[in-house]
Amino acid sequence: MEAVSGVRAILFDTFGSVVDWRTSLISELSLWGKERGVSADWTGLVDDWREAYAPSLDRVRRGELPWTILDDLHRMSLETLLARYGVLDLSEADKVWINDGWRRLNPWPDAIPGLTRLKQRYIIAPLSNGNFSLLLAMAKAKHIPWDTILGGDLFRHYKPDPETYLGAATLLGFPPDQIMMAASHNYDLRAARSLGFRTAFWPRPTEYGPRQKRDLSPEEPWDVVATDIEDLATQMGC
Repeated sequence: MEAVSGVRAILFDTFGSVVDWRTSLISELSLWGKERGVSADWTGLVDDWREAYAPSLDRVRRGELPWTILDDLHRMSLETLLARYGVLDLSEADKVWINDGWRRLNPWPDAIPGLTRLKQRYIIAPLSNGNFSLLLAMAKAKHIPWDTILGGDLFRHYKPDPETYLGAATLLGFPPDQIMMAASHNYDLRAARSLGFRTAFWPRPTEYGPRQKRDLSPEEPWDVVATDIEDLATQMGC
């Protein structure tokens, strides 16, 4: 494709774009609750947990919190939500296990096949607000074939801060126009394109379940608009 000629690396948003956080967490917690005799509205808890994500990043951005990795932000939100949903008297080990659910998220069905194809021709890596250890654990657990891992803690910034995208370009040693940002979130692509990156979008219309109101379609003419990651691989010549 002429529009994406010269691309040498593709960076992927991860939560929602590559892995299905909602179904993974709801399924895991529902089974755990049944086995442990712990009854709760796990769907509501998971949806509210994700809803707390952006506000917690903003607290770091505004300086209300010092630099804090995503694992720890998730844990802070979890403590509040466990109390709100009446999930009480859990051990520390239980809370750690629940919070580590973000390290065990299942990829969407097209993700591993599509990434495996793209890896044959391009350097592929997550560019995620997740911390390095979280993304590494997820890749190991779910056999995600990244070439390297780029987490927010490497740059001590969260997307869409420019430092994340430009920091990734510096580490890879490529100018932005030789790197594609690939995501199911329009805001992520908008920020990357403003810095000279190529862009690819595919929708994940069930990412947020019934709450989903955004990212149902491309909001701008991105360099590539695909149906999923396998289609992205096809369009990128893999």
